[in-house]
Amino acid sequence: MVLQKSPESAVLWGYGPEGDQVTLTVSGPSQQNTSLVNVTKGIWRVTLDPVEAGGPYNVTAAVQSSTVTLTDVLFGDIWLCGGQSNMWLQTSKIFNASEELDLAAKYPHVRTFMAALKLSETEQTDLIEVELPWSVPPENVAEFSAVCWLFGRYLYKTLQYPIGLVESCWGGTPVEAWSSSRALKQCGLQQTNSGPKMNSVLWNAMIHPLLNMTIKGAIWYQGEANADYHQEQYSCSFPAMIDDWRMAFHQGSGGQTALDFPFGFVQLSTNKKGSESDSFPNIRWHQTADIGFVPNPRMHKTFMAVALDLPDATSPFGTIHPRDKQDVAYRLTLGARAVAYNEKNVSFQGPFPKIIHSAHEFINITYDQKVSVTPSKDVFEICCSGIQTPCGPKSRWVPAPIMHWGPTTVQLSTSLCQLTDKVAALRYAWRDWPCDFKACPIYSASEILPAPPFITNRSQIKGNQ
Repeated sequence: MVLQKSPESAVLWGYGPEGDQVTLTVSGPSQQNTSLVNVTKGIWRVTLDPVEAGGPYNVTAAVQSSTVTLTDVLFGDIWLCGGQSNMWLQTSKIFNASEELDLAAKYPHVRTFMAALKLSETEQTDLIEVELPWSVPPENVAEFSAVCWLFGRYLYKTLQYPIGLVESCWGGTPVEAWSSSRALKQCGLQQTNSGPKMNSVLWNAMIHPLLNMTIKGAIWYQGEANADYHQEQYSCSFPAMIDDWRMAFHQGSGGQTALDFPFGFVQLSTNKKGSESDSFPNIRWHQTADIGFVPNPRMHKTFMAVALDLPDATSPFGTIHPRDKQDVAYRLTLGARAVAYNEKNVSFQGPFPKIIHSAHEFINITYDQKVSVTPSKDVFEICCSGIQTPCGPKSRWVPAPIMHWGPTTVQLSTSLCQLTDKVAALRYAWRDWPCDFKACPIYSASEILPAPPFITNRSQIKGNQ
């Protein structure tokens, strides 16, 4: 397995006869102290001294009558991978799967563990079942989350020390199932589901048992199930879940897991081509607490992989499950390098408007970075109104074609507005399936990072008052 490396301390625990003394010994490349600890209420627990990245170590726990030894234990960074089916989608199912699986053997220090899909109406101390025990690649990689595996593999290329990946996810599940009752109360969310969609049942069975573990951070791919369930509350429920996980992992590990551990997530990709529904656009916006980008004041120390430009019209697993998980994981890795590892000069956010100015017949957008632009007739849309009421999804939105652009600016035509109306709102990529594969209009200058979707109202458009 992999345990969390220094500067944090790994926490180990187990069961034993009441009152017995357990001797815990760690032996390997660097000398570790032996720990003596008593079994209380059937459980013993040890916080190790911090151990630098590397290994292998042996960890032995002994009581008078029996001894257990874990071998080939490495110290590195532990990342938890959660969410629903796009996180669950296995490495054997993605594009270039055979190539990925052939490569896996070259990464014996990126190790995987997967919790079984179990639910509980009460908080569990231990996992009810393990789906895939700690494994050394290539063993079990085919059955493991592709996004999680690729994220770990790409991260290893940068960090060059062991990575432990812990998968705990379940397809078709809403955020409420993964949230404690504490977090749900903050958003006033009542119980209306059953089975694995019930409030807190997966938090209880698949997250709570992991709280003792010291982790570096978490990545998350979820939101599809909330497109038609408590959608409007997602801008509260998702940030509240992140805050609550942070508090709970910090407390559960005795303060070893950071109180603000880095949390990365994938903004929803696509589902139905040509769909007029705004449920996916709304969830994408709510995933950022209605700000449009992260980190932001409501969601500090977070990072996001934009994925609306990675549709897969011929996915055999349904269009809601695109097979390009390499770009998703790579974009997450950029965010982790910048936010979790404080690497300087790593771009991880796509372009976002800094100033939006409405002039006669045009809107000028100035972005927060240099942009790469492809002409588009309809990915930008405007809502024109002569009255002061805000524009909503049922308002009349018309295309705003790109007319000109510069290194950091884009000019849109407002000619489809009636002369008597003013531009009351502007939105970008506000569709379930806004563009073809890697063909959205606005990218970073490197052409690697797509601009995230946004929506603005009258008060945010200058020159409009």
